[in-house]
Amino acid sequence: MNGAKTLLQDLDDAIARGSDESRAKALWHATDILITGRYSDDEISTFGEVIGRLADEIEVAARVQLSELMSGCDQAPLNVIEKLAFDDEIAVAGPVLRDSNRLDEKMLVESAMTKGQSHLLAIAQRKSIGEAVTDVLVKRGDQEVVTSVARNEGARFSGSGLLHMVRRAEGDSILAEQLGLRKDVPRHIFQQLISKASEDVRRRLETERPEMMAQIQSSVTEVTGDLQSKFGPSSRSYFVAKRVVTTQYRQGNLNQDSISNYARQHRFDEVQIGLSLLSALPVDVIERAMMDRNREMILVLCKALDFSWDTTMSLLFLGAKDHLITARELHDNERDFGRLKIETSRSVLKFYQSRKTATDSASGGRQLELQVH
Repeated sequence: MNGAKTLLQDLDDAIARGSDESRAKALWHATDILITGRYSDDEISTFGEVIGRLADEIEVAARVQLSELMSGCDQAPLNVIEKLAFDDEIAVAGPVLRDSNRLDEKMLVESAMTKGQSHLLAIAQRKSIGEAVTDVLVKRGDQEVVTSVARNEGARFSGSGLLHMVRRAEGDSILAEQLGLRKDVPRHIFQQLISKASEDVRRRLETERPEMMAQIQSSVTEVTGDLQSKFGPSSRSYFVAKRVVTTQYRQGNLNQDSISNYARQHRFDEVQIGLSLLSALPVDVIERAMMDRNREMILVLCKALDFSWDTTMSLLFLGAKDHLITARELHDNERDFGRLKIETSRSVLKFYQSRKTATDSASGGRQLELQVH
């Protein structure tokens, strides 16, 4: 790299004493050398110092050209990439925001939170977008941005991000259809989307996603009526579920992921048994918490067990009538869940556990008294 160091020193000298034309030539020369060679991180950083200084002194058209070159360069200096990505001119920032592999999630989130819609649209068109980035895009983006990210198969959404998309899709048939076509949308989110979509969108999605529509129709039929009578302890399926989940618990394999998976599959027996084992509460208490229109108890229980919002949301949908919750209710539940403190929730859980213990002791005492007499 001695030759390269000498070259970079010469370029640095050219910057200090050269004309605008010579600086521009130095910029393209340094860029060509960087793109065609292989260098260590320290060497790339040195290139970045030189190219960064030159980039500060060139016109928009030249910055656009530099951005197009840097966007496809896997060893582009990070300081140069960041400078280009945060350029106010979308013609400059666009190529890097869309295509550069050197932009990390933190930079993308910062850009999405601070820049305008054109910058957000460029980010929405990336081949791969993480949940933290899409969370910002779906909240700050305009209709074009949100539709673009819904159409992007490389975009990944958090549970709250998908729900925000569902809310935004109300009255927007294009967004509703694009969201409904995504293969990664869970069934309960798809069901929320369908319940709010226009008749035309429902017909199109029924044609495009017949398997999902059939599952939803089946699940709605299953949950119609009283869940207690269908899934109660007297049913044979309950005892099978109890044996399976109890074995899972004894082997140390019952956890949040287990509960979440059961909930998403609408396996009510497994959910209530699993929650009973994890919380040390009777199954009937868990069932009342699941079925109660006031969702406070299930929120407290999930917070006490340190469950995520996504898992909690799955349980809320499972216990809701026809697995449907309005956007407003869900928003309020998410807000209330976020405000709950783990320590306070665990204190509430201990109170319920102590009541169970007291009830069991009283019952045992009465049985002993009967035996004595």
